[in-house]
Amino acid sequence: MNAPVDAGLRSGQSDSEAMAPSATTEVKAIPQSDLMANAAIARVTGGISPASVWGAYADWLTHLTMSPAKRLELASSAWRHWRDLTLAMRGNEGKTSPEAPADKRFADPAWQRWPYNWLAAAFQQNEQWWGEASRNVRGVSRHHADVVEFTTRQWLDFFAPSNFMASNPAVLDATMKSGGANLLFGLQRMFQDWERNCPGGGAPVDDAYRVGVDVAITPGKVVYRNRLMELIQYEPAGGKVHARPLLIVPAWIMKYYILDLSPENSLVKYLVDSGYTVFMISWKNPGGEDRDTSLDDYRTLGIMAALDEIARITKAPDVNAAGYCLGGTNLAIAAAAMARDKDKRIASISLFAAQVDFEEPGELSLFIDESQVAFLEAMMANQGYLDTRQMAGAFQMLRSNDLIYSHYVNQYLMGRPEQKSDLMAWNADATRMPYRMHSEYLRSLFLRNDLAENRYRAGGGVVSLSDIRVPVFAVGTATDHVAPWKSVYKIHQAVGGEVSFVLTTGGHNAGVVSPPATSQHRYQISSHRRKQGYVDADTWKNESPSFAGSWWPAWEQWLAQRSGSWTAPSIDKPLCDAPGTYVLER
Repeated sequence: MNAPVDAGLRSGQSDSEAMAPSATTEVKAIPQSDLMANAAIARVTGGISPASVWGAYADWLTHLTMSPAKRLELASSAWRHWRDLTLAMRGNEGKTSPEAPADKRFADPAWQRWPYNWLAAAFQQNEQWWGEASRNVRGVSRHHADVVEFTTRQWLDFFAPSNFMASNPAVLDATMKSGGANLLFGLQRMFQDWERNCPGGGAPVDDAYRVGVDVAITPGKVVYRNRLMELIQYEPAGGKVHARPLLIVPAWIMKYYILDLSPENSLVKYLVDSGYTVFMISWKNPGGEDRDTSLDDYRTLGIMAALDEIARITKAPDVNAAGYCLGGTNLAIAAAAMARDKDKRIASISLFAAQVDFEEPGELSLFIDESQVAFLEAMMANQGYLDTRQMAGAFQMLRSNDLIYSHYVNQYLMGRPEQKSDLMAWNADATRMPYRMHSEYLRSLFLRNDLAENRYRAGGGVVSLSDIRVPVFAVGTATDHVAPWKSVYKIHQAVGGEVSFVLTTGGHNAGVVSPPATSQHRYQISSHRRKQGYVDADTWKNESPSFAGSWWPAWEQWLAQRSGSWTAPSIDKPLCDAPGTYVLER
């Protein structure tokens, strides 16, 4: 569904002015011959730059050749692994070696039978050996060592005995028991997935969780729209609300409604029921026509335009602002620019799994070096955006056993019904990334770390996060593959004011979606002022108190102290009902 892009423009800045090129890194023109060559290679490699991978393996192999002690160590390790496996096969009917770690791929009791237990043990020993081989080779750069270890692990995971019918006893047992019905069901499921994922296929979201019907149903109105976002104002739950409104800035890598899933999992509903006037940005799903949309456009047309509208609607002089993932990074940029310009419309900042220092960005850095970014730029330039499948593939590779192979085995070989949830439906509802924005994001933040090192430009000048003096509430998640919690923790070194930091169990998404009624999580929390001196992440974790349950109530208490007295709500004339039109675009 396409909305009229000019409807509801109310800010003083015209939309054409706001969409003008920003002061961030300019994307350079790429020769057409390079585009064609890289696009052809990308179709074969799945978007991975072969030069980046070959360079990593060349670095590793060259230094391994010059390290006789390391080679001797690996030869000794290989002999030890083989000896243990041989002894296990002869003396214990193939029971797995005590060195083999627990692996849920082989958790089914059927794997205890010989020879399958020996196959599982041999595979795990092989994994251990390759892990030893790719690590601690003197002279290899850290990035290249990580790429070698990751790429080798991908190949090993692909050839795991659990992935093949003939070597998976659980699949063989299920086939015998059902007379092959599991394979027929799996074939049907495979065809449905192929049909859904092929170009022009059906909607990726499960019918059980329809946007605006089953998820994203907290009552609200779209009160503003421009070319890049719709602003949703949620209806108050009672006759009084906190005087200071709350603006939520989600990431535009995915759609906003991870924070407004089904009612029992909705952070938005939790906040509305607690008496807050909540505004949410819903980003447009960009297409080829948005290729020149910059990273700074997301600040001006997103956060700054939303602040203008909230002030007009509520007459409040300032707001509390929260940002999730990349939305949090952009919120920090906006807050730093506003502090530089003496704009005091943000009273506090909350950041959920959001990085501001990208020196150690976690496993995503495996896909980000000069070669890979140049390759991605060539891919995106031809179509004007990064396709959803290309981006989803990178995230799936970070957890290939959980997101690729377990799905393959359970759905296609075992024929088991798919476990459905609102979070999984949201995860399948991906968005595209504009060419220019994604290039600037990768180069300015990941490659050069400009924001943390006071080189990032926004609104015509350099910004410094140290200018941010308002209170900050930051949340890191313990098993985050996208924004590692120790990287998120660096907010302490970046800003100039008080930081309340939470570390919660769970990953990048599940750790944030933690409703109090059903949460099985634990969290740690403490507050710190910069003048108290720096506390490193490990010391903080060892010394901070731990609590059972969701971190939401702790944040709500922190927010309530900064939200003013109670007042009558202000409601604007709407453009349409929530969830709006942009969230429905494919």
